[in-house]
Amino acid sequence: MPREVQILDGVEAVKTIPEDYGVALETIVNKIKAAQVRAIRAVNFELVAVYKDIGQIIHEKQSRAAWGASVVERLAKDLKNQFPAIKGFSSRNLWRMKDFYLSYCEKEKLTALLAEISWTHHVYILERCKDPLEREFYIRMSKRNGWSYRTLLNQIENKAFERMMASQENFETNLPVQVSQEAKLSVKDEYVFDFLELGDEYSERELERAVGRNIESFLREVGNAYTFIGSQYRLEVGGQDFFIDILLYHRKLKSLVAIELKRGAFLPEYVGKMQFYLAVLNDTVRLSDENPSIGIILCREKKRMIVEYALKDSNKPINVASYKIVQQLPQELKDQLPTPEQIEKLLEHIE
Repeated sequence: MPREVQILDGVEAVKTIPEDYGVALETIVNKIKAAQVRAIRAVNFELVAVYKDIGQIIHEKQSRAAWGASVVERLAKDLKNQFPAIKGFSSRNLWRMKDFYLSYCEKEKLTALLAEISWTHHVYILERCKDPLEREFYIRMSKRNGWSYRTLLNQIENKAFERMMASQENFETNLPVQVSQEAKLSVKDEYVFDFLELGDEYSERELERAVGRNIESFLREVGNAYTFIGSQYRLEVGGQDFFIDILLYHRKLKSLVAIELKRGAFLPEYVGKMQFYLAVLNDTVRLSDENPSIGIILCREKKRMIVEYALKDSNKPINVASYKIVQQLPQELKDQLPTPEQIEKLLEHIE
């Protein structure tokens, strides 16, 4: 039994500690932490709700009572005097509250979701995203993935909305309806691997090793719903060995995800090789309660029309994406986004 030694009045005293003390301590600590999280969420819920109400009042007073900037300045000072311990009542923040109200007052389906992320999240989204669907995307993804505001900012700067919405895949024709939209949300059109520290010239093996050394950063970029299974994952078929560059598992999709890394441009024959890998995974590795395996082909560059034709008659769910070693979004990608109606349909699957 563990013992604790204490010195009392110069005399060494030994106290026995019950063996189950450590377990009990951990249980209590976890309960306190859970209570803290619930308390923070409750406070955030009320805070976001009252900020929206304040924004509505300011908007209505401006519309009906001709409130100008000086009145809002006076309101900010009076609120600070009334609540000196509470930050957030600057005139700038009051204008944000008005913008917040106007941005979402007609989106009833977002009402409950708005309070699921912090006001800091909302500030970044309001100031950096002007398109309503883009704002909704980042709200839903922040809540769904538990993004910190720093992660959210990074995702916005890396154009996650554009990259995901413009992805090239054939999921709708090769996956069950209930998982095809979720699968589309799990891939991007372009990934940023600025953590790899590779030079201009490198082999595919060097690329794979660099990813392996930075697997946590790699998983953050491809999405936090993935679990790493292995690199150079071995498949045996007909007495021959075949190796998948990287094998992941997507927890929400319940699908194996095979990734092939290519140092050059996309070639149509890569699709045939990936189809082979997926067929073998489905027959020999996939469990009975899992969804069909998915393939992602990552190339340094790609021609969108070539990819479109290569995937047109493929009978396996495959995504073809490019990657950059530095942060850069091709200008033409903005012209490849789906229609607003298609984006709204996709956003319905982000809960």
